Amino acid sequence: MSTSVIKLAKNELSNVREYYQAYLLNKQVPHTHFVAKKDGTTITAYISGKVMFQGSNAEAEANRWQTTTTPSSNELPKNFSQKSIIGSDEVGNGSYFGPLIVCAVYAETAILPTLKKLGVKDSKMLTDPQIRQLAPQIKEAVPFQLLTVTPEKYNQIQPQYNAVRMKVALHNQAIQLLLQKIAPTKPEGILIDQFTSEKNYRKYLQMEKTQITENLYFITKGEQYHLAVAAASILCRAHFLEELERASKEVGYTLPSGAGNKSDQVAAKLLKKGGLSLLSDYAKLHFANTQKAQKIAEK
Repeated sequence: MSTSVIKLAKNELSNVREYYQAYLLNKQVPHTHFVAKKDGTTITAYISGKVMFQGSNAEAEANRWQTTTTPSSNELPKNFSQKSIIGSDEVGNGSYFGPLIVCAVYAETAILPTLKKLGVKDSKMLTDPQIRQLAPQIKEAVPFQLLTVTPEKYNQIQPQYNAVRMKVALHNQAIQLLLQKIAPTKPEGILIDQFTSEKNYRKYLQMEKTQITENLYFITKGEQYHLAVAAASILCRAHFLEELERASKEVGYTLPSGAGNKSDQVAAKLLKKGGLSLLSDYAKLHFANTQKAQKIAEK
């Protein structure tokens, strides 16, 4: 079991707590702000500002917060939001059911007013019906590349690929394939919605056969800095919802998004119906939900 410890400003702890809201544990530990458990990793946030991550995804979870305060729009070139950019984002990493999806979008300067007119913005500010309505219009307006890792495939490669390495590989591949699609056109920059430090990204990138290494920019909440990332985020979410809906019809139960108690209950039903072999087709087994579901199924 790996352990990572970081130090955050006290005013940042509320943001961290909000992120882990669905994973909070009902336990009182002296001098702590909260204790949560996500994907087999325990997160203990102390009032002092120290946050300790213990578990299989400790490094990935710690990196999520080590980088949130360092990037700023000042690190991007002047007028970056108006440049011709490839933006990439991912969806599904925090959901027990459903695939992991990465999308890269090329939005050149001339198309930006069209995207804005369509209503492209941060997908968190849009409802799921709005996202599903927008996605086909975005696909008609811009070149894009979607990659999907099904739960079955995810479970096969997960021991070898931790959460960060898997996302690095997918972002790199999506960008590479999109660059091939738009060739000989070259973007003025490539903006990745930051999920780990640039140093960490490049470390895992070295493990890939083909590496896109130049003109890369990393920033959290990238959809606020360029519509290419916002469009990619919308396409990811729309495809994720479609896959979750398809899988729900296939299995006969509504598969919830996220990793809360509802996921435990539905997973228990799948275990009773077809065991781990059935569950592995629809869920990311290394999440803590699997153990919770097994306990429920045994009752």
